[in-house]
Amino acid sequence: MAISKLLIATFILSLFLLNVVETHQEIIENSGPKRSLLGINCGAACAARCRLSRRPNLCHRACGTCCARCLCVPPGTSGNQELCPCYYNQKTHGGKRKCP
Repeated sequence: MAISKLLIATFILSLFLLNVVETHQEIIENSGPKRSLLGINCGAACAARCRLSRRPNLCHRACGTCCARCLCVPPGTSGNQELCPCYYNQKTHGGKRKCP
């Protein structure tokens, strides 16, 4: 009887620890915007990307969101998205490309 209680307690404790580890891993993976301080200046990169846009404010806002998530902005004022796959694969709710 004592062994079965010990076994059940060990099982519950292991499930709890597994849940804590998974939660910690999700927190690490979802902390993208904090990492942007390490590598790229999103403001300058998006200003360069959006300088020829017909709607520069909209372009800069969308580019800033994509840059914060992906930590890269393709070079030039248009195209070149293949150089930054994360940036290229961002979609709107309507299924269109989010990033300029």
